[in-house]
Amino acid sequence: MKQVVAVALLLLAVGAEASRAAEVDAVSRIDAVTVFPMGAEVVRIAKVQLDKGEHTIVFRDLPTGAVDGSIRVEGTASGKLEIGSVDTRRLFVPRADAEQSASERRQIETEIETLRDARARLDAQVHAAETQKALINNLTQLPTRPAPAAGAERSEDWTAVLALISAGSAEAQRTIEDAQVRIRETDRKIDDLEKKLASIAPEKTERTEAKVFVVAQSPLEADITVRYQVSHASWTPLYDMRLHSGSKTAAPRIDLARRASISQKTGESWDNVALTLSTTRPSAGASAPELRPLIVDFEPEPRPPMPVASAPAAGNAFEDSVALEAAPEPDAREELAQTQRARRAVSERPAEIVQAPFHALFAVPGRLSIPETGEAKRVQLGAEAIEPQLTVRAVPKVEPKAYLYAKLTLPKGAPLLPGAVSLFRDGTFVGTGRLPTLSPGEEHELGFGVDDLVRVRHAISAETRGETGLISTSRTDNRNYLITVKSMHERAIDFAVFDQIPVSANQDIKVDLSGKAPTRQNVDDRRGVLVWEGKLEPDQEQTIEFGYRVSWPSAKSVIYRQ
Repeated sequence: MKQVVAVALLLLAVGAEASRAAEVDAVSRIDAVTVFPMGAEVVRIAKVQLDKGEHTIVFRDLPTGAVDGSIRVEGTASGKLEIGSVDTRRLFVPRADAEQSASERRQIETEIETLRDARARLDAQVHAAETQKALINNLTQLPTRPAPAAGAERSEDWTAVLALISAGSAEAQRTIEDAQVRIRETDRKIDDLEKKLASIAPEKTERTEAKVFVVAQSPLEADITVRYQVSHASWTPLYDMRLHSGSKTAAPRIDLARRASISQKTGESWDNVALTLSTTRPSAGASAPELRPLIVDFEPEPRPPMPVASAPAAGNAFEDSVALEAAPEPDAREELAQTQRARRAVSERPAEIVQAPFHALFAVPGRLSIPETGEAKRVQLGAEAIEPQLTVRAVPKVEPKAYLYAKLTLPKGAPLLPGAVSLFRDGTFVGTGRLPTLSPGEEHELGFGVDDLVRVRHAISAETRGETGLISTSRTDNRNYLITVKSMHERAIDFAVFDQIPVSANQDIKVDLSGKAPTRQNVDDRRGVLVWEGKLEPDQEQTIEFGYRVSWPSAKSVIYRQ
């Protein structure tokens, strides 16, 4: 019987040892990262040696911010290896530099204790010096003592007493001032050391542990890949657009440089990783929203007011509560409560989810390191040349200047995400703008500042007011304008001049346009806005004459307002 028990214990010990040997700690490193506009996917790789049989590969270096359910495991092996399940949990693990961190912490704590002891001694010196000053000040009271009896002699040597008071007070004051200076210096050192102590990472940090259960059919070497998503990482697009306005022999050109600003605070440093930027938004909805039935019905007739007890005036909430309490029947009370809930629900508005309309990937050349401090790292994604169509726009009624615009058509390739753009013209920075979402083949216009090679003038050529009609008279307001546009460019350039006429707000007020007909009216659905478009040859000047006539009944007056 004893032999059977001994064999059983031996088998249990061997089994326990085997179970411990089957657990393999894997040390992984970050190899690649795909950053989304919000969030990122991290790829870790680890190399492990496995014997034949069942094993549990343990990863303890995943960040605590790894999104639950996003961890995926795959890999390659020199033999047949089957991956079973993956279990995850949060735990505190010792830092790799925990021993060094603890040693540094103890050293700083010892320095702080030494400085605090020195400060206590300095406080004692100040207290002693202040006591000494108080005793010396008491000597100044000697002259106020009663005079000695007749025939008695004074024993005080006032010269010595005064010298003692002066020297003692000065020495005590110097001691106090020196000690206070040293106390301030000591306090600064203690404060610096306490900040340094607070900045030292704790000995343990919260991490995510992943246990991967595998079965090896033979001894093998495996390269295991772990993928997971993290929050607190993002990238935003940035653009540089450099316009070369061209010359007599050179056509205009825009050099577009794509850049990206990347930052992350995921709890792990991305060192020497292959970086890819994606335009997808994993957190956005994957399906189109659904519509609910839209019902139209007659508005219910208002219920007659219910008699209520007199109460002080209050807000809606108080009135609702009074109405509920005053409802004579339970059914009426419930109906009134439903009406009030429905009334309050009208003001609620659901949040909107914006989804990316396309998908693109940008592989950043080389390998990069991005710290976990949240500091932005900027990289260039590529550059391309675009042939724009230049136009000058002017609103001479408001400002006698022409502005240079460039219309560009996005070439085939990756789309442009919304982002800030820095604008340069002929090597000079002219300002910033913002690009919307642009797909390949889509057009967009950007302004590049004032064009000093185009002169614009605006003047009133005639302005008259009067009355017309014999039986039914009307008042009239006639205004005529003269606009001149001159180009000093070496190449022909398109132009667009904007102006406006009044818009009638009453059918009795008539507005008639005269002069040169505009190319378009009510531009961009803005009533009364006109535009004249054309082309200016080098050193060519064009004139635009137009006007309008406003008429209305003479018994009334009109006003002009924006």
